Amino acid sequence: MREQYDFTTAAANPYSKRLRKPVTIRLDVDVIAYFKAHAAATGVPYQTLINLYLADCVNSGRTPALTWV
Repeated sequence: MREQYDFTTAAANPYSKRLRKPVTIRLDVDVIAYFKAHAAATGVPYQTLINLYLADCVNSGRTPALTWV
């Protein structure tokens, strides 16, 4: 390994805005089952489906229905 590196021509990571942050979230069992069933049918991982759904909610400005059973 070198003692010094030259970063004068280095560029910023173009994908840094697309990085994901791991979080812990508690979801109902039926919600997970719903997304896992769609994941099995589509071949897309269920966590990706959840992320896509939440991103769609954000982009469309959808607000959650705050009803608890």
